[in-house]
Amino acid sequence: MEKVTRTIVRINEELCNGCGLCVTPCAEGAIEIVNGKARVIREELCDGAGSCLAVCPTGALIVETREAVPFSAEAADEREKERGLRYVAQTCLHCGKSEREVILIPVRAGGHSLWVCTRCLPALIHG
Repeated sequence: MEKVTRTIVRINEELCNGCGLCVTPCAEGAIEIVNGKARVIREELCDGAGSCLAVCPTGALIVETREAVPFSAEAADEREKERGLRYVAQTCLHCGKSEREVILIPVRAGGHSLWVCTRCLPALIHG
């Protein structure tokens, strides 16, 4: 397949702790945990949006511009049908409510990637 220059996620294996938090925000299913580490399993599935970056607790993910096979929306749709609904449920760092109960937003604090619900966010912003 012909390659193009585009943005795509790169995962630093040395920094990856295998927690799997990056799998959930990757709607296209490009990231999986393989042998205890996150991996972009097929380049054509990664749209380069970087939704996975904010939740990585170790900073192992970056978006880079490089030669890669083109993104394929068709392949991503096919992958989504294969996988079905899959995710690691997250909870609010402040109140502990699950994303099944409230809307959560990724935040970075003290070098950590965390989740906070929309009810608790104002208290974190304003103290």
